[in-house]
Amino acid sequence: QVQLVESGGGLVQAGGSLRLTCTASGGTFNNYYMGWFRQAPGKEREFVSAIRWSGGSISYAEFVKGRFTISRDNAKNTVYLQMDSLKPEDTAVYYCAADGGDMTTGKRPNYLGQGTQVTVSS
Repeated sequence: QVQLVESGGGLVQAGGSLRLTCTASGGTFNNYYMGWFRQAPGKEREFVSAIRWSGGSISYAEFVKGRFTISRDNAKNTVYLQMDSLKPEDTAVYYCAADGGDMTTGKRPNYLGQGTQVTVSS
């Protein structure tokens, strides 16, 4: 059974940084895309970023380009999201995600973690 466990959320001031970590277990992810979605209060869940487990191709939502960086450590089955220059509008629950296909469309991925809260104060 695939499990995705996130950590690293918290409260930070605008302009600050956080790094989210997602550790995957219970499956073989060689042909998967791993990434992050987020959901703010009263809004729909939206795609943030993804990286292909093998090959490493990367996608970002427009609103995080230049501020967020996704990376992976295959040996640890771990994906990271480095978030810099955070803004109050980045406040949301961030979910780790895994899917066999493109996640940039925003469709619900095959697997989602439980989420970690990120709060950016102004």
